[in-house]
Amino acid sequence: MAFVSFCLLAFASSFVGTWCATSPSVIANYSGQGLSTVPTNLSSLTTILDLSFNFIHALEDADFSYMSELRLLNLSHNALNELDCKVFEFNKNLEFVDLSNNSLKNISGLFPEALRHLDISFNDFKTMSVCKGLANLLQLEYLGIGAAEIERSDFEAITHLQLRYALIELQRLSGYEAGSISMLNTEHIHIILPGGTFDPYSVLIDAVRTTKSLELSNISGWQLKNESEKYMADIANNSIVTDLTLSHIKLDWFHLIKALQCIWHSSVEKLYIYDLNLFGFVTKMDFDYSNTSMKEFVVDKASTTVFLFNQEYLYRVFAEMNVENLTIISANIIFMVCPLKPSTIQNIHFEDNALPDKIFSSCNTLTQLRSLNLAQNKLEKVSKISEMTQNMPSLKHLDISTNPLHYTGEVCHWSQSIIWLNLASCDLTSLVFNCLPKSLKILILKNNDITHIPLEMTKLENLKLLNLAFNRMSDLPDCSFFTRLAVLNVQSNIISSPSRESIKSCQSVKELNVRHNPFQCDCDLKNFIDFEKMSPGKLIGWPDSYICEHPDDSRGINLKNIHIPIVYCNVYLLIAIIVLPIMFIVALLYCLCKYFDGPWYLKMLCQWTRTKHRIRRKKNGYEELQKETVFHAFVSYSEHDASWVKHTLLPNLEKNNASIRICQHERNFVAGKSIVENIINCIDKSYKSIFVLSPNFVQSEWCHYELYFAHHKLYTENTDNLILILLEPIPQYLIPSKYYKLKTLMSQRTYLEWPKETGKHGLFWANLRAAININLPDPESQSSSSVSHVSS
Repeated sequence: MAFVSFCLLAFASSFVGTWCATSPSVIANYSGQGLSTVPTNLSSLTTILDLSFNFIHALEDADFSYMSELRLLNLSHNALNELDCKVFEFNKNLEFVDLSNNSLKNISGLFPEALRHLDISFNDFKTMSVCKGLANLLQLEYLGIGAAEIERSDFEAITHLQLRYALIELQRLSGYEAGSISMLNTEHIHIILPGGTFDPYSVLIDAVRTTKSLELSNISGWQLKNESEKYMADIANNSIVTDLTLSHIKLDWFHLIKALQCIWHSSVEKLYIYDLNLFGFVTKMDFDYSNTSMKEFVVDKASTTVFLFNQEYLYRVFAEMNVENLTIISANIIFMVCPLKPSTIQNIHFEDNALPDKIFSSCNTLTQLRSLNLAQNKLEKVSKISEMTQNMPSLKHLDISTNPLHYTGEVCHWSQSIIWLNLASCDLTSLVFNCLPKSLKILILKNNDITHIPLEMTKLENLKLLNLAFNRMSDLPDCSFFTRLAVLNVQSNIISSPSRESIKSCQSVKELNVRHNPFQCDCDLKNFIDFEKMSPGKLIGWPDSYICEHPDDSRGINLKNIHIPIVYCNVYLLIAIIVLPIMFIVALLYCLCKYFDGPWYLKMLCQWTRTKHRIRRKKNGYEELQKETVFHAFVSYSEHDASWVKHTLLPNLEKNNASIRICQHERNFVAGKSIVENIINCIDKSYKSIFVLSPNFVQSEWCHYELYFAHHKLYTENTDNLILILLEPIPQYLIPSKYYKLKTLMSQRTYLEWPKETGKHGLFWANLRAAININLPDPESQSSSSVSHVSS
């Protein structure tokens, strides 16, 4: 047996596991290294030494003498012939020695008195006289022995030992004195029965009289007497055994049923059958279930070489058993009949078989059934399983995990007594929440394909534990569906940032397991981290199992160590800290500029600079102007503003600069033509169009026409021909809706404001002259055009 660790030896006494878990150990593992001698370079502090599966023939006195702390020694599966216990003279703390599966013929000397586990089985001892040297082992709890011949005197020296477990290997047994095993004082006996033709009757009689816990292995190797029923009944009638384990059995159907019948009427209360190989024909056989102490019947791992038989003959024997616990696992059964009358069975365990949906269909005799385990079978429809439970009024625990189950919306009819349901590893979707018993207190749905909990599901008001681990949940479930939920497990889903709403709904949950999820360590996760701070100890596995997955610069960092400043996550605080100071600075600058007329000067300077730049950029274009352009500008204004135009605008443009010619409707419109035609002609013959804007302007119909045509020319000829002069401020509400072009122009184009301060007039006229200044050819008939037009 290869050495894994001292704590993994299942047959050892319980103290071994406790010592291994609590004592510091220095382990030396040399198992399967092909050694012929004990290594000499071992530490003197070694506590656990494994030398199993080597070729060691002999032990020297000095092999272990320097290991004063040695407690466990495994020398199994070697080639030892002789052993002198003087090699353990200095190992006073030695508690565990395994010398099984060697070639030992004799052991001399005494083992250390602290020994609690000794296995010398599967060697070449002719007799059990070696037991005479074990009388000093008063603390011995486990003893493994075996020999070809066994006599009562061999065990007399150890009858005073209070053993917990005795392994008696009898595969080479050739002689046995009746009453020998009865000399042992032990709680549990495991007998590996002899093969060949040796009759183990005396061995079995002594075994069933000696202990209440008995295990018999290798039953396939011994022959039954001719009167097999009397033979088995005699053993059963002499039995005080309450816990019986039969392993590695190979029997035909007839003898199996006869053996079970004898056991049924014996003192046995728990029968465990492991590795049953059934052969022969399966026929209908009567079975008397009365007068029994049997409470638990277990078959673990069974196979058969018979395939063509009436399955009811086989399964009826198990279905009618009047026990409390019935277990048949790893037996590949594909069918199970319903008991013919109300059954006493309270717990059924049929895991790892091939049972279909039809199991216990319409079965109304399992009225006392409290627990049903059908995990790892061939169940397919959840609705079918729910119908099966309808006639089980006492059913509380149901395990149908690891089945190819699916649910597509059928009506479900569960037993209302179910409080524990395991649906793990079934490939179920979120729809399954529409098919659950309302009485549930514990629900296990881990390792499925669940993404969310549907809003239309029926509330499970009694649910206390919900396991949704290993699914595809992107957020915590809404705990308002489960008002009494105390434990929630959403481990290993795809939850990156639990939402504020879901966290709030799960405040009353006492234990929350959200570990091993791909956490996005940003502002959205801050609420979850704060949740742990406010409820310490509620998150299972915190903080070691809560690691950032995104973003990349935070990957691998523990959530506990992530610092997310509150200013990054609070919009209002961000505005208060960043935006408000900026707004204050802007407002302060604006007020300062307003106080010193900065905006006006800046706007006028930009206008003048742009005009100058445009003139320089297009200086060659001026020479190519059309000959009909005879005016520098056409001026459009309201009659109410005529006084300003005649006495201020025109004198400052024309008198100070005689080369500038302004087209004014009173002096330049041609008589006989319509007003509209005159407007169009004047705009076409003018290099620019000047609009004097005021509240009076927006009330003039003719001004609207002039603005329209100038605007049209702006977009059709792609020329920058508009100059807007804001004589008086125009509130937006005074501009009629039909003046949408004016609104557009005022929002998109820069206009000149007529300053009230006299000191600013010079810059205003300079900008205006720069905008219309261009060399135009002298017109031949400019002075002959005159017309009167009134804009009102």
